[in-house]
Amino acid sequence: MTLQFNARRYDTGEPVRISIAGERIVTVEPAWPGGAVADWPYVAPGLFDLQVNGHGGVWFSSRELTTAEAATAIRAYFAHGVTRLCPTLITNSFEALTQGFYALRKACEQDPVINRMVPGFHLEGPYFSSEDGPRGAHPREHIRPANWNEFCKWQEVAGGRIRLVTIAPEVPGAVEFIREAAKAGVRCALGHTAANSDQICAAVDAGAVLSTHLGNGAHGQLRRHPNYIWDQLGEPRLFASLITDGHHLPPAVVRSMIRGKSPRQIVITCDASGWAGCPPGTYQNELGTVEVLANGRIGVAGQSQMLAGSGAGTMECVSKAIEFAGLSFREAFDMAASQPARLLGFDDYGLRRRSRADLVLFNDERATGKSLKVVATVAAGVVQYGTVG
Repeated sequence: MTLQFNARRYDTGEPVRISIAGERIVTVEPAWPGGAVADWPYVAPGLFDLQVNGHGGVWFSSRELTTAEAATAIRAYFAHGVTRLCPTLITNSFEALTQGFYALRKACEQDPVINRMVPGFHLEGPYFSSEDGPRGAHPREHIRPANWNEFCKWQEVAGGRIRLVTIAPEVPGAVEFIREAAKAGVRCALGHTAANSDQICAAVDAGAVLSTHLGNGAHGQLRRHPNYIWDQLGEPRLFASLITDGHHLPPAVVRSMIRGKSPRQIVITCDASGWAGCPPGTYQNELGTVEVLANGRIGVAGQSQMLAGSGAGTMECVSKAIEFAGLSFREAFDMAASQPARLLGFDDYGLRRRSRADLVLFNDERATGKSLKVVATVAAGVVQYGTVG
């Protein structure tokens, strides 16, 4: 069966007709419209978010996570233009993380759609700073030194699917852990850290490749320089992921970090909380109590500073990054699709013949005060959200 539709390329604005057979793009040809194409949607590669913690009250790091819950939470991201993501398990007990990895592995094994959508898992913690600020919303009682043997047990349960680990470089055993991970083909990122310059340099020398949500998971006040934000921003061997939801970082900070790193070294993530998609209110689980506000902000209950993940989808974060930093569509979508794939060593899908047909169609509604709106999401040649015409 062949799927065909007209759209405008995200990178050039050129009107094209795309034909898909099976999982692959067959042709991307110039289209010759009889009139204006202003009402045609844009088309871009499907988004790849390397940090998604859950959805709709489901947390991937829960000790009670089921296979069905994991699959439902993952599929919810088709509505946000995402065709690939890394389910992210945050700091918790050994038993809870074991159950999370087991349920996610089973979801991948039982459902080909989920298996294609999930190229790898992300472990964010539990090897973090215990200091308030850098620790963020991660529960202190489960913070611990880096332990490669513990990680190997999780990797076995996960069926070898853990592809990214975020770790604080100053915790005992961190540098050795990063070295072992690099040898095993697992990427390491720095995050939730209070490390000094030498510790950050040692971690990068050992093989760390990314700063996880740079500018967040940090003290409320820092000495002006040196500090661990400047050290990571200025380290040319590190990519940086940014949460550009409008709550985690002010526009000027987003703009400065993108200019400091260059668009080629930035990854956009939504860092969606397990409470993403829930109506405003107060929620509680084994990780603590949070408040979901009407404006989409999700924070630890009872205070106004500490966030607990995001309530935004990836497309919303792409739209905000364009607004904050004056990016082109090409720059922003590459940050949310091509760069995560390259960073983790996966195929970089594109608008070209023989590429896997992972695509997002969207409208640009910024002129009306709105944002980029997902029209349809196609994954491996199948329309998983919306309609194409």
